[in-house]
Amino acid sequence: MSVWDDLVGQDRVQEQLSAAARDADVLVTADAAGEPVPPGSKMTHAWLFTGPPGSGRSTAARAFAAALQCTSPDRALGGAPGCGFCDGCHTSLIGTHADVDVIRTDLLSIGVKETRELVRRAQLSPAVGRWQVIVMEDADRLTEGAGNVLLKAVEEPAPRTVWLLCAPSLEDVLPTIRSRCRHLTLRTPPVDAVADVLVRRDGIDPERAAAAARATQGHIGRARRLATDERARARRAAVLKLPLRVEDIGGCLKAAQELIDTATEDAKQASEEVDAKETEDMKAALGAAGGGRMPRGTAGVMKELEDKQKRRKTRTQRDSLDLALTELTGFYRDVLALQFGSRIAIANADAEDALDRVARASTPERTLRRIEAVSACRRALDRNVAPLLAVEAMTMALRAG
Repeated sequence: MSVWDDLVGQDRVQEQLSAAARDADVLVTADAAGEPVPPGSKMTHAWLFTGPPGSGRSTAARAFAAALQCTSPDRALGGAPGCGFCDGCHTSLIGTHADVDVIRTDLLSIGVKETRELVRRAQLSPAVGRWQVIVMEDADRLTEGAGNVLLKAVEEPAPRTVWLLCAPSLEDVLPTIRSRCRHLTLRTPPVDAVADVLVRRDGIDPERAAAAARATQGHIGRARRLATDERARARRAAVLKLPLRVEDIGGCLKAAQELIDTATEDAKQASEEVDAKETEDMKAALGAAGGGRMPRGTAGVMKELEDKQKRRKTRTQRDSLDLALTELTGFYRDVLALQFGSRIAIANADAEDALDRVARASTPERTLRRIEAVSACRRALDRNVAPLLAVEAMTMALRAG
């Protein structure tokens, strides 16, 4: 088992990263021996991983971080870094390595304050490992101010610091930052490869794994959740029934409200336990554990925590809504395929009756307008339009076609 085993369907990217890890190993060895660095190294201090959701951007970045920290003795015999078994690889992959920081956010954005702290840590020399590695899984969520703070660190990195930034596309990262990074593009993994990894790694039944991989069109994380979570399957089934429920205005408004209610409930369930623990821990740290009175001057700290929890809940609700809209787009994509006479690679085979019904009652032109209506709703949510208003506008557009 190597660190690359979870990187599904990305042979070209894996080859590039493996070559860079080899050169990084040579750089460290030469530096330790006081020898000159060989020319033509494929290693650099900043990398940008882009690709569609589910392509494995963060998986690739974490695997590369592990390969950079690999301490396997096989390297001296010509083995490639990234064995997956040594302490460096293992702790990097599970998130406990002292010199590998994985930054992800459950908020709407990453601000200046958090970025300054990250840049400060990046200036330190490695404590126990071979490199100081910063993996930023949500580089697209940096505010403009935070991006400018990060730019300085990427321009003038510490000698043994490596930045691994992940974003959906180049356009999601400031031009000044992306121009200083080596860019790697990941593709959507093949459906068969995703099904295979679900069976091999997660022990999922082959038939269920194949259905989940097909339904999510190669999105590894969503496929695993769909194959293992009964609630996720029920929620998806409800979304796929929505196109049959927008035949009148009342149905449109009811369907929109139910989508919002489901997303709100998802956010509530995801945050309740975390919020309660965070609040109790903060009170204990401030000396008010067990229901005691809060010390004077701590109201601002508690208000800051409440604001953070509110932002996190908003992000969770939007993510849940976006997932539903993605599934809805997939439904109309299948409708369009049927209208053009193709049944190859239908993603939502379990909803074939609904697909046939919608396809027969419409035209390809109307289906394309409906896909555009779903895309417009997603754009509206990105611009902070009130979720219910955006979804109601979408369901009315789906009815009109």
